[in-house]
Order: sequence, then C-alpha cells, then structure tokens
Amino acid sequence: MFSYRHAFHAGNHADVLKHAILVQVLDYFNRKDNPYWVIDTHAGAGLYALDGDWAGQSGEVTEGLDRLLGATQPPALIERYLHVIQDFNPDGVANLYPGSPCLALHAMRPDDRLRLFELHPTEGQVLEDTLRQQMRASRRQVAVAREDGFAGLKRLLPPPPRRGLILIDPSYENKQDYRHVLQALKDGLQRFAQGCFVIWYPLVQRVQAHEMVRALERLPVDWLNASLTIRKPSADGLGMHGSGMFVVNPPWTLEAELRAALPWLQATLGQDEQAKFSLTRPTQARPGKEAEQDESDFREPPPARHALPRQKRSPSRR
Repeated sequence: MFSYRHAFHAGNHADVLKHAILVQVLDYFNRKDNPYWVIDTHAGAGLYALDGDWAGQSGEVTEGLDRLLGATQPPALIERYLHVIQDFNPDGVANLYPGSPCLALHAMRPDDRLRLFELHPTEGQVLEDTLRQQMRASRRQVAVAREDGFAGLKRLLPPPPRRGLILIDPSYENKQDYRHVLQALKDGLQRFAQGCFVIWYPLVQRVQAHEMVRALERLPVDWLNASLTIRKPSADGLGMHGSGMFVVNPPWTLEAELRAALPWLQATLGQDEQAKFSLTRPTQARPGKEAEQDESDFREPPPARHALPRQKRSPSRR
C-alpha cells in the first residue's frame, strides 16, 4: 500500500516518543567502541520540511515537537532528543525534522553501518537523495533497499559485528502489518537473540493492535513497553490517540529515563483528562549482554544549550 506518506505526520506526538527513545538507545550503543549496525525496516523519506506542504497541511507537529520547544528543564531523555533536533536546525528555527534514518546516521561512528528498507517508490528515491546529497552518506556505510523490510530483514541477521539495533515501525495502514511485526520479531530473535529490537505501534481502536501488544508481552525475552496516550479515543473509532514503543533487550538505563520522561510527556503533550502513560516489563526480567552493564557506563546527557524557540504554526486541521 503506497498511500501512506510520513511527511504528513512528521514531528507529531508519536514521533516524539519514538525518536526520543531511538536517540537514547543509539547513545547507549555509542558508549562502547565496538561497531554496530542499525537496520530500519520502514525507513521513510529520512528528512521532512515542517514548513512544507505536507506537514503544514496536517499541522500534527503542533501536537508534538512544537509543544516541547522552549520547554525549561526537560528530562534527560527529552533534552537529548531536542539537542539532536537542534543539530539539524542550526539557524535556531525548527523547520527540518529528521526521521529515523537521519537520526541514526547522525549518531553513528565511521565503522557503524546503516541498512534501510523502503518499498514506496517515491519515498525510496527521496531517502536515497537525502542521504547522499544532504547527509553525505557513503555507500559503504549506508545501503538503501527498495523492498519489503519484513522480508529483507531476514538476510541481514545476525549483523557481522553481533551488535545491532533493529527498528520495526510500519504504518499499520494494512491490518496484516500487526501479524507481520510479530512474525518478524520472532524470526529475528531466532537469528539474533542478543539484538536490540525496537517496535513502534499506534494506539488505535483495532482488535489487531491490542492482540499484537499482548502477544509481544508474552514473549520469553527481556522487554520494556512504554506507551503514551494523549487524548481519549474518538467517538467514531478512527484515528490514533497515542502510541507505544516495545523494546526487546533494552539498555539498562532506558527504564529509569522513561520513568522520568513519561509523566513530563503526559503533562506536555496530553490534550484532555484521559491522557496517561504506562511503562511495563516482564515480572522476571531476563537480562542480556547489554542489560548487564555496570552503573559506571551511565553518562549524564550533554550540557544544556540554548533551546530552539517554540514555533508559531497553524493548528492541526484534522
């Protein structure tokens, strides 16, 4: 299905949660000298103009990133994320929004590798152009495959360095995506049990969405499940009222950072009295290699910089 274009949703509340967690996990991976791979099964276009026709038409950024801009004393998870957004907007005006491929490339070292899948023909070309021309990515470090990420993921696991982050975040326009996500994770864990698998999912009024999350939580692995509801579900049953991130083999520092960040995000992004968050993990966690690090690995977030000003944009016309 090629109707979905992430540019309409760039910088919305779901992107805030997804990308703040992605930035934290990448920062954690960088604390070791060993190289790693990042594999993104649904990469999108890579970089989005928040003042462009698509993002400007939806106005969803006003419900997400714009509410964070100019905030004082955000928690460490959010401060780190905002620092990266600022790096893509050195003029101080937040008009460019990096998707997961650009966030990953921004964090990676020369020996790390980025492997991307994007089936949409137009998005795939835009992604390739963005990475080569704007991000100056080499073909040695970054490869873009114009194919189904669910199918292509299998041949890349395990990655040669045996360290890797796998991001699985389809649009879920196709209801079969819920089943495909669960199967991709099960297959991936058979090939790469120690990998960090990060799954984004929408909070919507679909049976398949609830069933997928319950199935994920039954898997016999160490996981962390964070969700953020920003408003009550719509009366007509349509639309997304929040989103979640399911992280398998999470960095040991992620849980504490989320416990500090999620209440702040609820207060900052919540739109009504039904805004809430949840953070769960298995009753008996099964720590893997990444989870067994000593507390000496922990680093404070970068020192505070001048915050990007809050943008004046038109409200969402949904």
